[in-house]
Amino acid sequence: MEALNSLEQWDDFVAGRYDPTKKTEDFRKFDDSAPAGVREFYRLNHAHQTRDFVLAKKRQYGARTRGEMGIWEALDYLNTLVDDSDPDTDLSQIEHVLQTAEAIRKDGHPRWMVLAGLIHDLGKVLCLYGEPQWAVVGDTFPVGCAWSDKIVFPEFFAQNPDSAVPQYQTRLGIYEEGCGLRNVDVSWGHDEYLYHVVKDYLPDEALYMVRYHSCYPWHREGQYSYLLDGHDRAMLPWVQKFNPYDLYSKSAERPKLSEVKPYYDELIAEYFPAKIAW
Repeated sequence: MEALNSLEQWDDFVAGRYDPTKKTEDFRKFDDSAPAGVREFYRLNHAHQTRDFVLAKKRQYGARTRGEMGIWEALDYLNTLVDDSDPDTDLSQIEHVLQTAEAIRKDGHPRWMVLAGLIHDLGKVLCLYGEPQWAVVGDTFPVGCAWSDKIVFPEFFAQNPDSAVPQYQTRLGIYEEGCGLRNVDVSWGHDEYLYHVVKDYLPDEALYMVRYHSCYPWHREGQYSYLLDGHDRAMLPWVQKFNPYDLYSKSAERPKLSEVKPYYDELIAEYFPAKIAW
């Protein structure tokens, strides 16, 4: 991932890609109108996100052996990151999560949901561990079973070695009907990583928002229903409630950190210790 050289570069990026007149239905347009960098991102993502790769990354990062840091420390890391998979904004990641959290807070949702909005992208610190963007961001999807044609740019899966594994190309693949998403391997990225980091601290509703907010084939397109269990179905409305805040709170208006930080200091301390394992 290329980081911004300075905060002042944001204005140039926003002027080039953000359209303040954009309508809701124009967000997430993944077609020939998408920037070339977005298409290239998904070509790499779909070619390399094999089940073996996912399992290897779970082993590598699931034990949380990268050290300890607080929530604000992780947020500070995101200050210079711009998500190449996102066609809608070039604002910094910390501004995006503050926009998300502030919109949730304004609408009077539970405090844990506001916190989920604040931290939901913190797993992108994977970029700072040397992971390429295609292994950090972008839409997520089950591996080990047939890919849905509702996944963005499904044609790029032809380059994935799992396409030559017959068992992975069936409806259920290696899974059982109704096994539950917790038993399904999903493409590796910041969602899954952050879930393992925060799973001991937040309620299930918040954890589903963290773990599956990028799984658009499930929560937006209604795919993979045959893998869900009752708990997944109960949590789905919460993920769907969260998703618009992740998407449509994006704007050129920037929250003032100095004004909102005291609130978030208190909120973070309510749920997290000063340091957590990453």
